[in-house]
Amino acid sequence: MGHWPDKYVIGLTGNLAMGKSLVRRMLEHLGAYTIDAGGLAYQAMAPGAPAYKPVIQTFGTWVLDAENRVDRARLAAVAFSHPEALTRQQALTQPIVSRAIDTLIGRARHNVVVLEAVDLLEGEFADKVDAVWVVNCSAENQVARLVKSGLSEWEARKRINLQNPQQAKLDRATVVIQNDGSPEHAWVVVQEAWHKLGEQIGRAKEAEAEAKTIAVEQPAASGLMEVKEIRILRGAPKNAEEIAGLITELSGKPVSRMDVMYAFGQKSYLIAQADGRNVGLVGFQVENLITRVDEFLLKREAMLPAVIAGLVEEVEASSKELQSEIGFFFLAPDLPEAALEVFAGLGYMGQTLELIKVPAWREAARESQPAGTVIYAKKLREDRVLKPL
Repeated sequence: MGHWPDKYVIGLTGNLAMGKSLVRRMLEHLGAYTIDAGGLAYQAMAPGAPAYKPVIQTFGTWVLDAENRVDRARLAAVAFSHPEALTRQQALTQPIVSRAIDTLIGRARHNVVVLEAVDLLEGEFADKVDAVWVVNCSAENQVARLVKSGLSEWEARKRINLQNPQQAKLDRATVVIQNDGSPEHAWVVVQEAWHKLGEQIGRAKEAEAEAKTIAVEQPAASGLMEVKEIRILRGAPKNAEEIAGLITELSGKPVSRMDVMYAFGQKSYLIAQADGRNVGLVGFQVENLITRVDEFLLKREAMLPAVIAGLVEEVEASSKELQSEIGFFFLAPDLPEAALEVFAGLGYMGQTLELIKVPAWREAARESQPAGTVIYAKKLREDRVLKPL
């Protein structure tokens, strides 16, 4: 073992648009604790956070948006146009992010930790991780993905050329994840690498897929189904077809199995079953210590307190494993009052963006809230990794 006792830490790297985040999320599904160093760096620059004032003093108020937040696009435009600007930005954020990473790894309950960082091999963690996994794809796919994200081909190639060569990362790789195909193909490659890791260290076990079972003893209210047993299952690629069918049925929007496979690169799913029948699901992500539930879909007749509470409690269990500080549920405004009372009983309060006082939390809610939904929020832990000034 390396720098962190009782932890096997994988440094996950690769240049822009190689698919690092997709691979990181897949490893999280398989049972690793994962950290996005880039996301933590942006949190460190949120209003009130440790790097906010130094960044403004260095780059000027030009990088702020109308609400005095650091505008990621403007800052990136400066950083990728002038290599010395990128170096200065990293000098402001890296010490803060390094302390946060050390804290998160130290208190993680998982045996395997994945640290995603584009500049992993150029920083202090290069010699601290136990292995270096490099995500790779063809130059054509790299450019195409950046163009799809909104850049011109000229801008895409300029940003690629400003980075250290991908080959330098490949030369240091313990494992290479080739990501030129579909998410399904990437999933197979990542699973193979994970299982080999398990053979190597004897501890990389796949996350338990056991369902949580809840016995229902009280009769259902009028208009709701009679249920004896509720099960909450963790979504996985093997039941992507079921997830797609549920979303299509309950949202009215056609969703394919491949759509769900792509979504697995960003979020997790939980399926609710009532006496063996699929009756609903939640789709959520835990990213940079913030939980965001942007899909909460239940059949009307299945809106039983036990079903709602079972889903919410399983989201919280996953969130706490990943050290989340705050949980947001984005709910349809026409949910029955009885359903909202279940959320209130579990400690969730109705919020507006203006009422969310922590800037990083408010920005996350703003970015994630689907149109036409209301916010219910709950603080999940008292201590914060990136404490405000």
